[in-house]
Amino acid sequence: MAIEYKKPLPPITLTNRPFWDGAKRHELMAYKCLNCGRYYWPAIDCMACDKPEMAWVKVSGKGEVYTFTIMHQVYHPAWEGEIPYNITWVKLDEGPIIVANITGCKNEAIYIGMRVVAIFDDVTEEVTLPRFRPLADVQ
Repeated sequence: MAIEYKKPLPPITLTNRPFWDGAKRHELMAYKCLNCGRYYWPAIDCMACDKPEMAWVKVSGKGEVYTFTIMHQVYHPAWEGEIPYNITWVKLDEGPIIVANITGCKNEAIYIGMRVVAIFDDVTEEVTLPRFRPLADVQ
């Protein structure tokens, strides 16, 4: 019997569906300008060259902790029992910043500049959430 996932799930829209479809395949996707090569998250038009040629592409999934916070209060009942937990902004090697959690280490071990890699958590049949873990732990 499957365990029911009780936390809020992200809305999947026409605009972001390629990101979530990639996550289900355990691939991290970003929106890339096909003209100048800049990457974005979330999906927007290219702000660097103002060209409309954009596409979702697979990225490395590697990056570094840009900033983070450790939550010590329960702001939503779904996280009760998981305090403290981290919310981390990861700057991907390709450039965009994505918000996720760091797993595979204690919150006290997280630091700005820490190298991380994407992993994927299949939380429901429809949604797979990207998370990150320290790159040094990846074989």
